[in-house]
Formats: sequence, structure tokens, C-alpha cells
Amino acid sequence: MVLKYGGVLTHAGRKQAEELGRYFRNKMYPGEGTGLLRLHSTYRHDLKIYSSDEGRVQMSAAAFAKGLLDLEGQLTPILVSLVSKDSSMLDGLENASTEMEAAKARLYELITSGANTADSDEAAEFPWTVDGAGLPPNASELLPKLVKLTRKVTEQVRLLAKDEDKKLAEKILYDVNIPYDQATALGKTNMDVDRIAAGLPCGSEGFLLMYARWNKLERELYNERKERFDITQIPDVYDSCKYDLLHNAHLNLEGLDELFKVAQALADGVIPNEYGINPEQKLKIGSKIARRLLGKLLIDLRNTREEAISVAELKKNQDDQTLNMKTEKEDAEAKSKINHKNDEARKSTTPNTLYANVRTPERHVRTRLYFTSESHIHSLMNVLRFCNLDESLQGEESLVCHNALQRLSETRELDYMSQIVLRMFENTEVALEDPKRYRIELTFSRGADLSPLEDNDSEATSLRQEHTLPIMGPERLQGTGSYLTLETMEKMIRPFAMPEEDFPPPATPAGFSGYFSKSMLERIVNLWPFHRQSSTLGRF
Repeated sequence: MVLKYGGVLTHAGRKQAEELGRYFRNKMYPGEGTGLLRLHSTYRHDLKIYSSDEGRVQMSAAAFAKGLLDLEGQLTPILVSLVSKDSSMLDGLENASTEMEAAKARLYELITSGANTADSDEAAEFPWTVDGAGLPPNASELLPKLVKLTRKVTEQVRLLAKDEDKKLAEKILYDVNIPYDQATALGKTNMDVDRIAAGLPCGSEGFLLMYARWNKLERELYNERKERFDITQIPDVYDSCKYDLLHNAHLNLEGLDELFKVAQALADGVIPNEYGINPEQKLKIGSKIARRLLGKLLIDLRNTREEAISVAELKKNQDDQTLNMKTEKEDAEAKSKINHKNDEARKSTTPNTLYANVRTPERHVRTRLYFTSESHIHSLMNVLRFCNLDESLQGEESLVCHNALQRLSETRELDYMSQIVLRMFENTEVALEDPKRYRIELTFSRGADLSPLEDNDSEATSLRQEHTLPIMGPERLQGTGSYLTLETMEKMIRPFAMPEEDFPPPATPAGFSGYFSKSMLERIVNLWPFHRQSSTLGRF
């Protein structure tokens, strides 16, 4: 039995994930737009979706797929049919637990000592290079304030829960039906207006569960006996504040706005530094957490390149064949004037229909989608930012341009639907052996990271009425006119990625193990029509 608190995707999260899927379909596939649906229906869209083990992450992946492919119906069938769970690649921080504990210990010292690490010329030009970059200078003063405000909000929720508990007890005495069906709420895709109008929490959460959430934060945030703060709870306090401001603003909890501002100031410094307090440490931790994911991305890029090369060679062979046919036709026509062998001339000009429509394979699209936690997004981004700091790559420029490094240093939060997108383009006018034939474009979005307190944007205000925040558009991580080749990308990432030979072979489906012997299974696998193709797409 697995018992875990939280992890439910809200109605707003489902809506945002689905809308982002539609955005990707219309914006991320150049020259295709809605034509992506046609490619997908004709099996020319090679799509695979992977998710971590978290239920809310899997449902986000299913909602995104629903929008991307314009599907109808519930998310569960989409999840079962399209989303593959890969916890070893997209879950877990065990590989970097020692380094992360050291980073948090140093971070605690920086916060509680009140040390200012940003007073230097280097810090002014490269603010992301100093230890603890992003921490507010008055962090030590904000911690006691955070505890005080958390207690204030928790006490208000306790009184609401106490009142609900009395009503619930009275209700059960006379009615065996529970007052709220949480199972039904989990499947909702729209806001429960009736619950909000009745002054109840949004979604599947009652006041008792809401109090349990806040009470846990209050107890763990500060240990009075040891007189010690637990800075790892700061992100959770911030998340709870943001959730209640967005979904439970109608409860009018006093002091929640102020608590959010304090928690945000601290979380903006704590969250990115949990994965390393300086670039070297961020790179080390990021490579350990995202090692398997990085290796899989390199496999994806390599397989796409090999497929494109096969198509290019196919087209070249067909062009050569067409040229030969044209030459033979001219020779045959010349001979026919002398020998009058028109029948033989017609036979020599019969086209090879096997590859007549060359554009069909050229329009093949490969898409790989990975849905994971904020920890993996931070880790992957840190490797992209700082991979050039590795000893084996001394002298190389960062994959991310200076302006983008500056923007990323100012981006503290990677909220819901944050994304890193790698797109590979092929220039068919360049020779196959030329490194510039394959270009990589890197873009990044920080997701729905706007503050629920901001009301200066009419669009943001209307979205908040639906309990959602706008998702930020993608930003380029490369400078204007820059050219990142696939060869350079592979060179920079390979030292931190899991080698292909270390990926485990595909496991035998458990459902067949009781019916067939090993030799019979091997024969079935060899007879499977897609066996050879699957081996070229990486080992899944």
C-alpha cells in the first residue's frame, strides 16, 4: 500500500495542459500547423510520450496529448494508450542526494548568517556565478516573519476545519451519505462553482485536509526546541500560498497575501540553490539527476539524424535512377529512329513506382515528449547552461548565450508547464557530411509563474477567475544569428549523459511470461513486424 499526501491535478491544471498541447500543435511544427493531425493519422508522425511516476504528472501528459492530437473523451484512456511511465529516467534524486544535502547545508549557513555574497565586480557582470545567487539580502530577517505569518494562516484554517468537523459529525448522525464525493471531484475538468458559492475550498480538498496541509508546514518550518528553521519547507509554504490565493481566494484568509510575498522572496533564492549554490555545483548535481534523460535525448537526436540521412540517400538514389532512366530513354529514342524498336524504348522508360512519392518520407515528423518534475527541469537546464565548465570542454562557449544566461539567473521559479524544447532542423541544401546540415534550436518557458496578486493585466485577471495563470511563451536560449550544430550539441552534452550501452534492454512483458517459454518468446519477438524498426529508435 502506497500512502502519499497530495499529488492531485486540479481542473485548472488539466485545462492549461490541454491548451498548451494545442499551442504546440499549431506553433512548434513549422509548415505543418493543423497538418500535424494528418501526418499523425497516416502514421507519419512518430510520437512517444514519457512520464514520471507521479499521478499528476501522468495526467498532465495525458491532457497535453489530448490537446496536441485533438482527441476527445476522458484522460484515463489517453493515458493508458499514449503515455509510457519511466520512473528510472524521470523520477528520483537519489543519485545526487549527498551533493544536494551539502548544498542545502551551505545554503542554510548563507541564509541564517545574513552574508551578502553579491558585492563584487564579477557578481555585477555575472550574478549567477556567486554562491547563493538570488537570495534576498534580508533573508535571515524574513525567516521569523515567515513562521509568524504561517501560524496566523494555519490558525484561521484550524477554526474553519473545527466548524466543518462539527457539521460533519452532526450530518453523519442522521445521514450515511458523505457530504462530498472526492472521487467525483478528481475527475472534474471545470471549476466547482457551487462549492465556492457555499464558502468551501475548491476542488477535492475539505477544510480538514486543508488544515492538515498548513499544520504540517507550521510544525516542520521551525523547531522550537532546537531553535532551528527548516529551509526545505520554504518552497512548500510558497506553493500552498500560491495555491490558496489562486483557488481559495474566496475564503479571504487574513495575512495570506503578506505571507505569499515573504515566501516568494525566500523561495526565489532557495529553490534554484537547492540544486547547487554555484555553477560548478549545479552542473555536478544536474548531471547526476538528469544523466539518464540526457542520454535519452542524445539517442533521440541521433536516431532522427540517421532517419533523415536514410531519407536523403533514398532521394539521392531515386534522383540518380531518374537521371539514368532519362539517359536510357534518350538512347532508346535515338535507337528507335534507326532500328524502329519503339516497344523496347517504352519498356526502358517505365518508372520505378516503389519510391515515386519522395515527399512522403521527407514529411515524417519525430516527436518525443518528457513530463517530469521541477527538479529534473532545473537539472537539465543547469547542464545546458554550465556544461562548458567541465574540464574536458575548457575553452568552449556555453550552449546558452550571455543574454539568456542573464535572463535565466533572474528566473527563480519554474512553475507548472515549464518546458525546455529542443528542435532539430535539417538544411537539405547542405552536403550530408557538412556539420551545418543539422541545426539545434533551444527554447525555454518558465510556465505559469506569474503572481496571483498581479492584477494589472486584463488577460491575467480573467484567467485567474478560472483559477489559472497564463503560461509564458518560449524564449530563445541562443543569440540572434547563432548556429548550434548537432555535432556541437552532442560534444557538449555527452560527458554528462548516460551512454547508450548502459540503457537496460527492453523488459519482457509480464503478461506473456506465464504462457510462453523463453525460446517461444524470442521467436515471437523476431517475427514482430516492427522489431527492426524499434531497435533504431533507441532502447525503451
